[in-house]
Amino acid sequence: MDETEFWELIDTTREAAEGDPEEQADLLVDRLLQLDPEMVLDFARHFEARYSRAYHWDLWGAAWVLLDGASDDAFDYFRCWLIGQGREVFEGALHAPDSLAELLEDFDEEIDGDGEELGYAADEAYEQLTGTVAPDLGIAPAPAEPEGTPIDFENAAVLAELYPKLSTRFKG
Repeated sequence: MDETEFWELIDTTREAAEGDPEEQADLLVDRLLQLDPEMVLDFARHFEARYSRAYHWDLWGAAWVLLDGASDDAFDYFRCWLIGQGREVFEGALHAPDSLAELLEDFDEEIDGDGEELGYAADEAYEQLTGTVAPDLGIAPAPAEPEGTPIDFENAAVLAELYPKLSTRFKG
């Protein structure tokens, strides 16, 4: 599976789920079950590589503003959700986290921002296909700490300065 196929799976399942991340995860498992186990592992490698790339203080700060706080777990689930939003939103957010204010057309705080189930879709599909737990993906482990410079999430003035668009849209 190449990068284009990965993003096509993400996009088609998000569109079919009408943006609901839990429904998207279910649809993604269904689509992955149509592939052979090695392709499912390829999908998992693409997902994990992006998940690790998103482990950045700047993005965590954006998630903090967007979600009105983001614990370690909440940021993990946010990164899964962000991947589920597709390539344009994902890459845009990595390049300029404050751009999420413009990249996200709608944001429903009841369902958006938490893509925990998306993070398990490949594992679930692999287990259903093979009856075994997915093997190690053979990719570098995620860094122990986020990349970049730590941010004082409790300082509203710092957050407003770093994320003016997000702060205006989601705090104003």
